[in-house]
Amino acid sequence: MPSRSRLLSAEIVRSWLIRRPANSRKGDFGHVLIIAGSRGMAGAGILSAHGALRSGAGLVTLAVPKSQQPAAAKHVRPEAMTLGLPENTQGGISSKAKNPLLLYIRRRRITSLVIGPGLSRNSETAKFVKTFLLSLNDCKTLKAVILDADGFLACSKNKILPRIKIPVVVTPHAGEMSQFLGMSVNRIEAAREETALKFAKLFRVICVLKGRRTVISDGNQTCVNPTGNPGMARGGSGDVLSGVIASLILNIKGPEAIFKSACAGVYVHGLAGDLAAKEKTQIAMTAGDIAENMPGAFGKILQK
Repeated sequence: MPSRSRLLSAEIVRSWLIRRPANSRKGDFGHVLIIAGSRGMAGAGILSAHGALRSGAGLVTLAVPKSQQPAAAKHVRPEAMTLGLPENTQGGISSKAKNPLLLYIRRRRITSLVIGPGLSRNSETAKFVKTFLLSLNDCKTLKAVILDADGFLACSKNKILPRIKIPVVVTPHAGEMSQFLGMSVNRIEAAREETALKFAKLFRVICVLKGRRTVISDGNQTCVNPTGNPGMARGGSGDVLSGVIASLILNIKGPEAIFKSACAGVYVHGLAGDLAAKEKTQIAMTAGDIAENMPGAFGKILQK
C-alpha cells in the first residue's frame, strides 16, 4: 500500500461524526434529493433512499419518472417524500425535468444530491444529466453531488465534471471506470489506488472506486476501506452506498467534510454488509439487508 494511503477504522470515523445538540431539528442535518429510476428500475432509487434514511439525513426526497412514482411511494419507507418528474417515451427522466428540479432544490433547500441509481442510459436522459449538472452552480444550499452508475457514465466522453463548481463525489466500480476512461478492468484493478487518485485529480472530484478494499481519493489524499465482504457483490449495494454518503454530509465535522463523508459512508456501508452477512450469510443477503443493518453498524462505530 503506498505510504500516502490511510486505512480507515471505526476510531477515525467516530472522530468525524458530529454530536447532535439537545435542541437539534431536522433542518440541521440536511435534505437529500435522489434523482433516480426508469422503466423497470424503480428499486434502485428506493434502495438509495433507504441508505439515506438510515444515515442521519433530516429529510429525504426520492425523485423518479412520474409513472414510477406510485411504485416508489408504495415501497420506499414512509419517512421519505417522493417527487414525480416528466419522462420520455423510453420511461426515463426527460430533459423537461430540469426546471422543476431546480425549483424544488431552491424551494426545499436541498443540501445534497444523488444522481444516477437506475437512471438508464437512453440519450435524452444522459443529455438531461449533463445540462442539469451545469445548472447547479447557482444552487446556494447544495453542499455536494453524488454521481452514481448511469449518472456517472452520462459524464463520460466530455469535460463536464471539472466545470461543476459544487463538490462532486463519483462512485464507480471498475467496470464503470473502464467504460469512462477506456481502460481495461484488469489494468484498473491492478492499480486501484493510483487510478482513483489520478481520476480525482484530473476531473477535480472525490473518487470512490468501489470493490474489494474500496479506495477513496480527492486527488491529494487517499483512504482504503477494510470493511465489506463478497456477499455485497449484488445489484443494489452501490445504490444504498450513494444514499449513505449523501446523508452523512451534514453529519460529519469539517474541514474536508465531503471527503470525510465519502470515506465514512464507505466504511459504515461495508460494516453494515458484514453484519448482514453474519445474519443472513453472504449467499442469501440482499442490498436491502445492508440498509437495514446500518443502525447496528453505527452502533459499533459509536461505542467506545
